[in-house]
Amino acid sequence: MDLALSTSLHTTFDDAIERTREALAAQGFGILSDIDMRATLEAKLGEKMEDYRILGACNPHLAHRAVDIDRQIGLLLPCNVVVRRDRSALDTIVVEAMNPELMSQVTGEPALAPVVADATARLRAAIDALTED
Repeated sequence: MDLALSTSLHTTFDDAIERTREALAAQGFGILSDIDMRATLEAKLGEKMEDYRILGACNPHLAHRAVDIDRQIGLLLPCNVVVRRDRSALDTIVVEAMNPELMSQVTGEPALAPVVADATARLRAAIDALTED
């Protein structure tokens, strides 16, 4: 199983962030957190790295369904979406969403299957929307 659902874009980093936010919103996801790893590591450690942001995406309906099934599932929420500059091709921006199927695998809870399938379809649609013309 793949760790992430992903795509690559040839655009500016800021445009990729904006497009990712819009694509997620179109699938019912809000952004609960936005972690700028590049800025954080530079400020805290003096380390430099390429553009790298972690968006904590949450679809409230899906989260509610999942938490009703397994209260510990909150440990795997929100769904992280990484927008990062490719280290080997600086003109490429990689967008990766956590593969929700990991939740089923980690918990072993069969009742989560419909929620996981819905989350996977929505995140896949958001990722696919980024490359549509």
